[in-house]
Amino acid sequence: MLKKIFILCSGSDTDILDQCSNGEQNKYAGIGATVFFTAVMATIAASYALFTVFDNAFIAIGFGLIWGLLIFNLDRFIVSTIKKRNHFIDELIQATPRIILAVIIAIVISKPLELKIFEKEINQVLLQQKNDLTLANKDQIAQQFTPTVTALENDIIALQAQISAKEAEVNALYNTYITEAEGTSGTQRLGKGPVYKEKRDKHDAALADLQLLKTYNQEKITAIENQILELQKDYSDKIANSQPIIDGFDGLMARITALDSLPWLPSLFIFLLFLAIETSPIFAKLVSPKGTYDFKLEDAETAVKVWVEQKVNERNVLLKTDIAINNKVYNDIAEEDELYQYKRKKARELMLLQADAFYKHQKNAL
Repeated sequence: MLKKIFILCSGSDTDILDQCSNGEQNKYAGIGATVFFTAVMATIAASYALFTVFDNAFIAIGFGLIWGLLIFNLDRFIVSTIKKRNHFIDELIQATPRIILAVIIAIVISKPLELKIFEKEINQVLLQQKNDLTLANKDQIAQQFTPTVTALENDIIALQAQISAKEAEVNALYNTYITEAEGTSGTQRLGKGPVYKEKRDKHDAALADLQLLKTYNQEKITAIENQILELQKDYSDKIANSQPIIDGFDGLMARITALDSLPWLPSLFIFLLFLAIETSPIFAKLVSPKGTYDFKLEDAETAVKVWVEQKVNERNVLLKTDIAINNKVYNDIAEEDELYQYKRKKARELMLLQADAFYKHQKNAL
């Protein structure tokens, strides 16, 4: 049963192959088995590749089965259309387009399996790329907020500098009236005289101005700090909104790109393995000598070809004979006087009818 299934997969003519030896049947069963298992591997590869795209096992397996059937049909067609000829060069020319197609199929099948085989290494590369993208994303977003935040912080520093300058002025006035009371500066007189009172009033006025300045500037600083907090919140929101996009950077194209960054030698060997599997039925047919099946198939095809050519020739001869007979018959009839007189009579009647019709038309026009 399994042998018959593989023979069907090889695309050979089962009616002819049933008349051949077991060895011939086993050869085509082996070719069919290669075609079958290549389609199985194509189904697995396509299912995994599509799973990385859709994240849904049912969709991936469904499309994977369709892809496997497509590859099976292509391989079966490639193998079944290669026929043994009398010269190897003719066979090679015939097989060249099919070999090119087999190479393309091998690439398509091997690439998703490479992604699965090197999945851990690819995940490591993707993690590094995601980290780099996260840092780059933060820097790009920060460039939108940093100038505004820096300007606001400079405004806060300027307001605080105004307060510090006023505090220094108040402290200087405080020292002035204290030293005046102690007699260590100013009038050099101990006690609280008129000069002391003047300096004390000046200090108290400056202290009142300082309190007003602190209140006014603190309100400004609080408002600016609120703006900074709002900007920082917007910055955090933008990072949080863009991070899922970076976290989702693990699709099919991203994995293929990550695979290309890994050493190429292991991928090459996997590709060569599938290339050998895909092209083995073609080369098996090319290098194997003509077998019983090839001779029987050629005999059946040439028999049909000869029969068709014979039918075409017979139709051509029949057509030529019929034309010659018809020509001779019409030539003989053309010489009969009775036929001439009959056609002359009918032509005269037709011309009379045309003349009457023309007369009536002209009369109605008037």
